[in-house]
Amino acid sequence: MYAIVEIAGQQFKVSKDQKVFVHRLPNQEGEKVAFNNVLLLDNNGTITVGAPAINGASVEAKVLKHLKGDKVLVFKKKRRKGYKVKNGHRQFLTQIVIENIVASGAKTTQAKPKTEKAPVKSAKADDLKKIEGIGPKAAEALVAAGVDTFAKLAKKSVEEIKTILSETSSTLAHLDPQTWAAQAQLAADGKWDELKKWQDELNGGIVK
Repeated sequence: MYAIVEIAGQQFKVSKDQKVFVHRLPNQEGEKVAFNNVLLLDNNGTITVGAPAINGASVEAKVLKHLKGDKVLVFKKKRRKGYKVKNGHRQFLTQIVIENIVASGAKTTQAKPKTEKAPVKSAKADDLKKIEGIGPKAAEALVAAGVDTFAKLAKKSVEEIKTILSETSSTLAHLDPQTWAAQAQLAADGKWDELKKWQDELNGGIVK
């Protein structure tokens, strides 16, 4: 019996007792996890396909350890510009072992015609690039980590922000976010004049 399941944005073909490396999971080592986005099941030759996922099916696993992948070198060069940059990156990974594939309640579902649904209202994300020192890449890293508003950024410590940046890319590890939370608090409070005056004294988010 095997299943095709989506884990941390990737699709894997898995079977019981198989060990798999996936993108870093937030779970602790030794913790049990379950993945419900099962796209296909093969139960002794009986194949069930989801639309897109199979109702009632899940893949149960155990977190074995967290680790980093092999270093990947990224080299950029512009001809006749004298521009050369070499960076290294190691992906944060988690090793899991598949303990069980649950097919109970699984039903083959046919795709139904799409019907229009009322848009779901969600909290509007803030433009974090308005914070002195935060560029497009740093903003993407913060948003990916769930820090998508000034209020959320204001609650983060310097060490928490550094961890998010360094785990996203080694090219962001050099950034100094010492003033980001304080700037974000002013932005969240709508004190733009005070923030602009302070930013005139900063260079890359750091006091000149």
